[in-house]
Amino acid sequence: MAVYIATPQELSITRSASETAGVSQVKGQSATVLYGDPTKPGLYTVLLRLDPHKRIMPLSHSDSRFVTVLSGTFYVAFGDTYDESQLKALPSGGIYTEPAEANHFGETRDEPVLVAITGYGPSGTTYANPADAPR
Repeated sequence: MAVYIATPQELSITRSASETAGVSQVKGQSATVLYGDPTKPGLYTVLLRLDPHKRIMPLSHSDSRFVTVLSGTFYVAFGDTYDESQLKALPSGGIYTEPAEANHFGETRDEPVLVAITGYGPSGTTYANPADAPR
């Protein structure tokens, strides 16, 4: 395990999220795998940075995960269809869980958001409506 000591502002996350398993793959995201490998069995942690004004349509993951908001405010809810009225604002320090196969959705608003996602792989992403999946 590598040693990391960093504030959210010090973390360099420049890799496209499209190269990281188990995240939504929405344009305007960048990610880095901090620990483990989400494509293989075992514990992993991914740092995910989302640009402002990004919407993640309902999706699920094959593994259960724990998410911590490190900076910014992330808006998240659970369900099979996107419903802005259900979104809960999670500021820095907020947490939520993503049970395996539970559809959830979210968005960022006027600021970027940094989250840490920890799960036990292998992970994957399935959109509730396949037409919503980024191409």
